[in-house]
Amino acid sequence: MKAAIELDVFRAVGEGPGDVASIASHSKASERGIRILCDFLVINGLLQKVDGHYRHTPSSAAFLDPSSPSCLASMVGFLALPEMRQTYEHLADIVRNGRTVLPGEGTVEPENPVWVEFARSMAPMMAPLAGPLGAIVLEGRTGPMRVLDIAAGHGLFGIEIAKQNPQAHVTGLDWAPVLRVALDNAKKAGVQDRYDMLPGSAFDVPYGGPYDAVLLTNFLHHFDVETCVGLLKKVRGSLKPGGCVATLEFVPNDDRVSPPMPAAFSMTMLTSTVAGDAYTFRELSDMHAKAGFSGVTAHPVPMSPHTVVMART
Repeated sequence: MKAAIELDVFRAVGEGPGDVASIASHSKASERGIRILCDFLVINGLLQKVDGHYRHTPSSAAFLDPSSPSCLASMVGFLALPEMRQTYEHLADIVRNGRTVLPGEGTVEPENPVWVEFARSMAPMMAPLAGPLGAIVLEGRTGPMRVLDIAAGHGLFGIEIAKQNPQAHVTGLDWAPVLRVALDNAKKAGVQDRYDMLPGSAFDVPYGGPYDAVLLTNFLHHFDVETCVGLLKKVRGSLKPGGCVATLEFVPNDDRVSPPMPAAFSMTMLTSTVAGDAYTFRELSDMHAKAGFSGVTAHPVPMSPHTVVMART
């Protein structure tokens, strides 16, 4: 799939006529290579072959053709990084030691360039979650408010708050090169005049504030419980009385084997971090309580493996 995306095969198939020669010409690749690659994609259900011509399946038309508004092909840029794949070649050692074989703190090593690629590549996957999260955080609220988006990445979650509430002012916190991607997205969304950047580590940079809301999206799972509680205490100190924190996470059931996608995410954390995990709602609720939050509630995002965990000061 990565090779096909790099060669722009799915666009060529969508544009037609779908024969080997035209796809090879579009992809600037050999006809032999394209024939074998496209046949392999057919065998694996990613394309169809009719009378020697290749056609999209419904899935490849929707999610792999760059002309589709729901195309997710850019995700391959992040998911195929060596840091994401090669650790699995050492899984036995990782299991023995209980931590990643990546150097330092793994993927959360300071200034790790993988997060620039994440911000660029994974936005199409995260975008459908932004609207529901924004609605949960705002609960119809309008009027002036300040929002801190920790580990902002692509920035889409904070940007969505600014889109839903024209008087919301958002501060994105992340490494400086990552924030440049977020700022570009804020410009595309027309909210750059209400989007500030706070470069640095979420553990070290003073947050300022006070804020009405803090977003912690796909961040806590990278760290152990003690570290998460310490960060949540810092978050609480930056909030106004009655302010809220919204934590977006993969949240498995207490049995830790269901639902499949949230539960399986713990393996990603084992291979890429020193002590991260996929935490249950019970564990996340306890972390928030230890940090001084109350009223912790879970809001599963429809058609998604994610849950928004809300808590208030």
